[in-house]
Amino acid sequence: MKLPLLKRPDPSATGETAAVKKKRPALKKPGKKLLALVAAAALVIGLGGRALLGGGAQAAKTSDGGYTTAQVTRRDVTATITGSGTLEAADSYNVTTLLEDTILTANFEEGDQVEEGTVLYTLDSSDADSSLEQSEISLQQAQRSYSRQLEDQADLNVAATAAGQVWSVDVEVGDEIQAGQTVATIRDSATMELKVPFPADDAASFSLGQSATVTLDSTFETLSGTITKINGNIEVRSGNVQVRTVTIAVSNPGGLSTDQSATAAVGSVTSTDSGTFTYSEEKTVTAKVGGTVSRIHVSEGDRVSKNQTLVTLTSSSLSDQVQSASESVRNAQINLENRYEQLDDYTITSPIKGTIIDKNYNAGETTEANKTLCTIYDLSYLTMTLSVDELDISNISVGQTVSITADAVEDQTYTGTVTKVSVAGTSSGSATTYPVTIRIDETDGLLPGMSVDATIELQHADNVLVIPAAALNRGNTVLVTKDSPSAANASASDSQPDSDQSDGRQPQGDQSAAPQPSDAASGDYVSVQVTTGVSDGDYIEITSGLQEGDTVAYI
Repeated sequence: MKLPLLKRPDPSATGETAAVKKKRPALKKPGKKLLALVAAAALVIGLGGRALLGGGAQAAKTSDGGYTTAQVTRRDVTATITGSGTLEAADSYNVTTLLEDTILTANFEEGDQVEEGTVLYTLDSSDADSSLEQSEISLQQAQRSYSRQLEDQADLNVAATAAGQVWSVDVEVGDEIQAGQTVATIRDSATMELKVPFPADDAASFSLGQSATVTLDSTFETLSGTITKINGNIEVRSGNVQVRTVTIAVSNPGGLSTDQSATAAVGSVTSTDSGTFTYSEEKTVTAKVGGTVSRIHVSEGDRVSKNQTLVTLTSSSLSDQVQSASESVRNAQINLENRYEQLDDYTITSPIKGTIIDKNYNAGETTEANKTLCTIYDLSYLTMTLSVDELDISNISVGQTVSITADAVEDQTYTGTVTKVSVAGTSSGSATTYPVTIRIDETDGLLPGMSVDATIELQHADNVLVIPAAALNRGNTVLVTKDSPSAANASASDSQPDSDQSDGRQPQGDQSAAPQPSDAASGDYVSVQVTTGVSDGDYIEITSGLQEGDTVAYI
């Protein structure tokens, strides 16, 4: 059964593309020292002297250089990408039709659960039924015409209508002949028939197959025969004699011909008169269709069997007629198939298993072409799409777990899975983003159209050395107090490294140049080269270069 024409809703109608933001470390840029002092003073006043940094990294303002200090401590660090988006159904269909007819039934309501193939609407198909019947009749007529043409084509092979001997062939190769024209004559001279009259009353007692004795008039030679026919009609001959004609078959010894006459006797009853012999089979073979003689298969004197081909004809016009009839049959078949498909369209079924979201037409109303009759959502799971920045898309892969929260459902976190990472990016200015599709299977409390927040974990490190993100300077250097354990391992030449020592996991940005010891009020700071790891935007993992208990300084 053909499904109704379907249209998927415009994805843009379900919600705008989610914006995604990855937490990045706050990288320090060069600024005027005066501004730094004012900012530091404002922080102290605003926080009332409390610790500025959470966890184990305690920060304080020094009195000699305007620096903020923090201890190198241990903590867990997780790098994530976060964003928001709008939930969509797993699948959705707008059920439409091209027909404009009266709706007979619409036995469902909004909110109903339907299976794939469930009947939604039935339309008035009375006109379609009539057209279907007409198409069936047209096909039958075309098939009959084609059958006749095939029979005519078969008649191009002119066959013997009886077994016997070819007495004459009346055509030659190349002759143009018409339907009904004689092609050949066939005789069966092995058996001759003698028709003679017997007294009617006596003949009535004869039976088919009864033996008879035949006497030739010229030689008085006798031959054995068999009754093959007894005429039921009574003839009255001269002398008011009533007779019946009896046909007797006689095997031809070789000398009998149609010129020979004879009498016959059946038991003690003799015929009332003589009769002449005829051939038991003498058929004139005629052509049933016109054409050109292309081949003669027999010669005069040949013995042939019934239905044996004698002459073959060709006819281009007949071949064209057969081809045309064949095409007419096919056209009628296609038309009938289309009628059946159109009839299927009068029963509109659900293309998917899902929930009726909108019902726009009811029984008794008239459908409009290309108008949505109803909308079905597959709510077996929900999806959302995030737009991920080009710098982060390489960190996203199918199968990653996603944490989902919704403002509409408090204190509930849902789990999603990345199902598609598209390579078709969208550029805006100098930035390019890529759509990432997320599937949520456990959806209790969630509905299509809700706004949700998504978090994708990229990297995680447990109980690692960290520093505040603001303490990392350009070239992956960190300023530490001169009394820090790591300061003793640093030399003056290490304060300006020539190369980036990052292990590649730390997002790069516009980092400010590291302050030199001479910048400090009393030269109490040393620049140390470090290697970084995971960053959550607030803290950065330090994999080498610092030790727990070091004190870092930054503006």
